Amino acid sequence: MKFTFSLIVSALCLTLAACGSNVKLDDVPVENRSTLPTQSGGSALPNTDSRGVAPVQVDSAGVLQPGPANTARIVYFDFDSFVVKPEFQSIIEVHSRYLSTNRNRSISIEGHTDEKGGREYNLALGQKRAEAVRRSLALLGAVDSQMEAVSFGKEKPAVAGADETSSAKNRRVEISYR
Repeated sequence: MKFTFSLIVSALCLTLAACGSNVKLDDVPVENRSTLPTQSGGSALPNTDSRGVAPVQVDSAGVLQPGPANTARIVYFDFDSFVVKPEFQSIIEVHSRYLSTNRNRSISIEGHTDEKGGREYNLALGQKRAEAVRRSLALLGAVDSQMEAVSFGKEKPAVAGADETSSAKNRRVEISYR
């Protein structure tokens, strides 16, 4: 029995040794393929750091906030309701007009609820709110392929708190451009 066990252990050690590699990972040569001309200060080009990496310039007018300018992106709802209130119809009209003239743009319609109710119920209510806004946008000219309706339920509150003012701010749909 001892001889068989010793034989198996020896065979295993020989197999593992045969699978080994002589390549030393620490000694891998690194070739600099940079073709950027350097200046006397070590920087490759103006507005770059010593590694030749230029900082990213972000256009705050168009890249960060796409969509119609000076238009709200939040639609609020009454308690336990997914009916779009008349005072938010103008917001929906502006976004629909923007989407219908900019067919390459798309949006995410995110439904939210207050903390009252169970998780599943609030996810369903948030989805109904998002779908209500999506249908309103589609009726006014936006194409379905430009819109995605999702629900976050009570998972992402806009305002912390259980009072009516906080709850009213959390019963919402947010329109996010992509």
